[in-house]
Amino acid sequence: MAAPRPTRQFPDQPLPPPGPRATTVSRPGGRSSSVRRRVLDAVRTHLAEHGYDALSVDAVADRSGVHRTTVYRRWRDVGGLLADALTEAIDDTWSPTDTGTLDGDLHAVNREVYAALTAEPPVTAALIAASFRSEQAAAALRSFWADRYDRCAAIVHRAVDRREIPAGTDPRRLLVAATAPLYHELLLLRTLPDPRLAEQAAHATATAARAGAFTD
Repeated sequence: MAAPRPTRQFPDQPLPPPGPRATTVSRPGGRSSSVRRRVLDAVRTHLAEHGYDALSVDAVADRSGVHRTTVYRRWRDVGGLLADALTEAIDDTWSPTDTGTLDGDLHAVNREVYAALTAEPPVTAALIAASFRSEQAAAALRSFWADRYDRCAAIVHRAVDRREIPAGTDPRRLLVAATAPLYHELLLLRTLPDPRLAEQAAHATATAARAGAFTD
């Protein structure tokens, strides 16, 4: 559910001068894809280490080894960089684990959320914080959450099919209830990490769902 961390490391070496098609965002694979990966990994890592105020196109270009002209031409500004870092996550193949029970499925999702929110460097927390400073990042983050909730709706549909919870259970309401305690405790209250939180929130939500708390 949470925004992803950098997935690859690249050497801090500048790329050769860009060719005429190197900055086409929609071009799949090849050198253009490598440039995007290097830049977006640099965005996440620099943001997590130094915060939003220290994030700039020049800093990302230096860190990624991609020429400043290429970064400015393709992403324009910090908002564009943040939006693309979040939009990229929607293109992945992630899907919620099917454990065979609602409790287990929600616990599996919450374990992933917990791992992302307690990771070092804190990339997910940094991206969420940055969304309050950039309209482009905020819009991209909303799209990211909408995508993740849509994918996780399968958890609720499976539970209805297994007759664990009533038909008509609202997937989004249930999923927000399951994951919200982690964001509240770890990001807002900044309580000490406790792995039991993921299971406790999942179990409480599943119990409420079985009682019909999320039906229309």
